[in-house]
Amino acid sequence: MATHLYIITGASRGMGLCLARQLLGQSHRLLCISRTLSTDLTNTARQLDADLTQWSIDLADPLPVTARLGHWLAEQDPHDVTGATLINNAGVLPPIAPLRDSDPAELARALRVGLEAPLLLTNSFLASTRHWTASRKVLNISSGLGRRPMASQSAYCAAKAGLDHFTRCLALDEALIPNGAKVCSLAPGVIDTGMQLQLRSAAPERFPDQAGFADLKQTNQLTPAHDAATRVLDYLNRPDFGSQPVADVRL
Repeated sequence: MATHLYIITGASRGMGLCLARQLLGQSHRLLCISRTLSTDLTNTARQLDADLTQWSIDLADPLPVTARLGHWLAEQDPHDVTGATLINNAGVLPPIAPLRDSDPAELARALRVGLEAPLLLTNSFLASTRHWTASRKVLNISSGLGRRPMASQSAYCAAKAGLDHFTRCLALDEALIPNGAKVCSLAPGVIDTGMQLQLRSAAPERFPDQAGFADLKQTNQLTPAHDAATRVLDYLNRPDFGSQPVADVRL
């Protein structure tokens, strides 16, 4: 039976987990790539008799998973796929500090997970599916911090800004070929996840914007992860998806 194939990174918690849950409930085929396997997703897939594959992989070392994804896609029967979508959701917020006080290893990890891995996985996805007749999409989960600077956030802001710009370039590439992939780097809004907790719990003397993030929680301005996932999937399913390579779900 033909189905839509989704590949999601960072699917073991937060919005990524909610995306995967909702897609499983819609009878799609899922490949979820995270550092840890999700027993929640395993149980959900079992209850729904859904098609779920999970890989436990650290995206800070992206080359092996890039090769593995290419081999896995080559094993799929494109005639059984009505569409294929890659959702690059995984990201890392390194310890919050000015760049001068940051650990180089933490900075490197944030850039590898947040920028290098999405770029390489997208390369593998597009190369492996280039001859498929099914529609293809790439959704990169970005952030407002990729579009405005913030003190003590150099690596995270740089990764998201890079994600936006590589998506712009990718859109130009794909527009030149038949059945090119539709691509978008989408900011999902402010979501009530562990990353928000990390931001509002930072020391104010090291993070000048700490009070603003604390206020978001206190004034109930954070979107629950489940609701954010619904909005993202609604955007992904819009008929004009990809018409703007860089977008914000709130606009």
